[in-house]
Amino acid sequence: MRELTYFVAVTADGFACGPDGSYDFFPTAEDTGAFHAREYPELIPTHIRGALGIEGADNRHFDTLLQGRGSYDLALKEGVTSPFAHMRQYVASTTITESPDPDVHIISADPVEAVRALKREDGDLGICVVGGPTLAGALYPEIDAVFLKRYPVMAGAGKPVFAGAEFSPAEFAPVEHHRFDSGADYTLFRRR
Repeated sequence: MRELTYFVAVTADGFACGPDGSYDFFPTAEDTGAFHAREYPELIPTHIRGALGIEGADNRHFDTLLQGRGSYDLALKEGVTSPFAHMRQYVASTTITESPDPDVHIISADPVEAVRALKREDGDLGICVVGGPTLAGALYPEIDAVFLKRYPVMAGAGKPVFAGAEFSPAEFAPVEHHRFDSGADYTLFRRR
């Protein structure tokens, strides 16, 4: 069975984005950018990969990407209808009725059922959910791992990592850790 990993940036005080969904307050740094390009090239949008010298890089961890409407809207505003063309792409949305791109599949029904079907597929690579703390909250029972990218920023308010999830404590074990000179701290947690 394939795993679902939630890949998310978070402030030091626990918010995945601002109250309005903004995330532009997260710092960018050379060391974390190099890490992403080297270790998780598949999570860099296709239209940016060439500029970073990783165009055509193999997917190392994931072959399927799931995002919420808000995350997908960021690409659409830039005129990009297939932001991760090097992966299978799913967008969970109750408001988009027809996909603007044949390579982007819209999940308008229960995202949990869609994820369960994806997890049952054969394959060596996993499924990743990016951004979208509301989508992550809905998928909380199905999330097998969380790649928490903690940055030295305090937001004071915003959406938590699992917005709207029901109270259901689950134990996760840290299995990988990276500290960066820029102050970022990345940890991969896997559900026990």
